[in-house]
Amino acid sequence: MPDSPRRRPLFVLLGASAISQAGNSFAALAIPWYVLETTGSAARTGIVAFAGLVPMVLASFFGGAVVDRLGFKRASILSDLASGLTVAAIPLLAITTGLQFWQLLLLTFLGALLDTPGMTARLSLTPDLAKLAAMPLERMNALSHTISGSVNLLGPILAGVLVVAVGPRDVLWLDAASFAISAGLVAVAVPSPRRERGEGAARPVDLLGGLRYLLADRLVLAIGLTATVVNFLTAPLFSVILPVYARASFGTATALGLLIGAFGGGTIAGSVLYGVAAPRLPRRATLIAGFVLLGLPLFLLAVEPHLGAALLALVISGAGAGLINPLAITVLHERIPETIRGRVFGAFMAAVMVASPLGVLLGGFLTETIGVRALLAGISAAVVLVALSMLANPALRELDGAAGNGGITPEPEAD
Repeated sequence: MPDSPRRRPLFVLLGASAISQAGNSFAALAIPWYVLETTGSAARTGIVAFAGLVPMVLASFFGGAVVDRLGFKRASILSDLASGLTVAAIPLLAITTGLQFWQLLLLTFLGALLDTPGMTARLSLTPDLAKLAAMPLERMNALSHTISGSVNLLGPILAGVLVVAVGPRDVLWLDAASFAISAGLVAVAVPSPRRERGEGAARPVDLLGGLRYLLADRLVLAIGLTATVVNFLTAPLFSVILPVYARASFGTATALGLLIGAFGGGTIAGSVLYGVAAPRLPRRATLIAGFVLLGLPLFLLAVEPHLGAALLALVISGAGAGLINPLAITVLHERIPETIRGRVFGAFMAAVMVASPLGVLLGGFLTETIGVRALLAGISAAVVLVALSMLANPALRELDGAAGNGGITPEPEAD
């Protein structure tokens, strides 16, 4: 097709993001399984997850300014390369001098600290590449989250098989390799926005500009606060609860991979539905329905430890996430000016994740004290209550009139 060269950078960027995400999905399964295998402690598993979440909050907020200062493309490349080195250090230490628990905590911290600006940079690049490709933002975000859901479906399943085959330590080499591939693809095939080669990129960056924007836009703030509460509630699900649930109920890492993959499969379905039907869907009702679907099925895991029932529950829960994510990101892309996009996305991600480390720590403690099934039931009920409370939030009524409020101005050129 004639405009395929104009679409190629967007597809390459989405592919690079998918490869990096696939590597992260390997680590997300391998690291908690390694901790459970070597220590048998759900609390220590929660501590490691905490060490991976705290730097994400810090790097999202401060890294957004770095992303705006360096430029989206350069920040993505440097972030991937640096994070890949920290991940590679984990198996390297394990096979040479031995890996101590504090070293695992430190490397997990550094890996997340260095990885997060890259995610912010790629998220900030996509609107300009979507404009270059003449693709509507809703369709682009639905495509992005469909690809992400596919990775979430296949990555954990493959990771579970690989953990059984070669052990959790050696699976981390693949995560390190994924960062190198992602950096190479962005370096070779993704153009920089025009602004990044002009004087605008050389000006001092206001660290608090993104936060001020969030506080001034009441719709973006309402979405962010809701997501913050839900992230606090669900933060321990994949890093603590499901590993313990899978190990206790089914005994294998393969089952854990299937459970996480089922959620990914659900996100594909939800994202495809959003991409096809978005122009006809009322945004406010869709967002609220997504949060209900995210939380309600988790109750089935609490009452029925059968693998088939658990997989079905996570598919439905993932479908809810598949509706939420592209809708929320589309609203942000529409409303945020390109010149402060890195800072606003960074501040938004930091705000959304700020309570997640506490959620993970609390989840690890509660898993050991009240048990995994009781905790799942509590999380399910709390998420549904948050979703229903959104009906009374007046700021969210702006959702159905939010389209077209923001501009995507610069069109990227070839380097």
